[in-house]
Amino acid sequence: MLLTARKIFTLSLLTIAGLMVSVTAPLSAEEHCESDFVSIFNGKNLDGWQGATDGYFVKDGMLISKKESGGNLFTDKEYTNFVLRFDFKLDAGANNGIGFHVPLKPKTSPAYAGKELQILDNTAEKYAKLQDYQYHGSLYGTAAAKRGYLNPVGEWNTQEVLVNGNHVKVTLNGTVILDYDMGDAKKNGTIDHKDHPGLKRDKGYICLCGHGAEIEFKDFRIKELK
Repeated sequence: MLLTARKIFTLSLLTIAGLMVSVTAPLSAEEHCESDFVSIFNGKNLDGWQGATDGYFVKDGMLISKKESGGNLFTDKEYTNFVLRFDFKLDAGANNGIGFHVPLKPKTSPAYAGKELQILDNTAEKYAKLQDYQYHGSLYGTAAAKRGYLNPVGEWNTQEVLVNGNHVKVTLNGTVILDYDMGDAKKNGTIDHKDHPGLKRDKGYICLCGHGAEIEFKDFRIKELK
């Protein structure tokens, strides 16, 4: 079929526009190439981490929080915007957290001094009456994550955390369980009605927030975003 000059010109414009979109559109968290990530846990020791180093240990390539202690284990480096990927395996009744934008010596819990995403065995009977914002993947005190996407206790889970400005997104085992604009909490207050000074921070340390439960972590890797 012969094409008129006008049709050829129109198709050319559409092709160029499509190329421009593919070049300039920002990648979603799921589209970030694995090769762009940098490991922040060497699988051998706690080099690159600081804080409660006596509350964690390394075994068979895993970073494990001690059942009798735990505490706040910080990265050596501060981060602003990033995509964090890691795997974790819960013990029954386990409780921990991923803090971000946390100061190195917080005067209160990382959930308030910075921000904290819950890591929790949602199926434990002792947690049956928690608030929605306290379950796994939730931004503590601020935004509730969807439930029902954790693998059974004792099995590995894969999680991705995207933090970009006010945007925080948590993907668990391939499903987005939290997608939240922290600007809402800054403007309208948090759902736990408590003071969260960490919401004003846009930079700080990533930390594991151990609460006296054994949880195994591995393959921590991160990509910083501009």
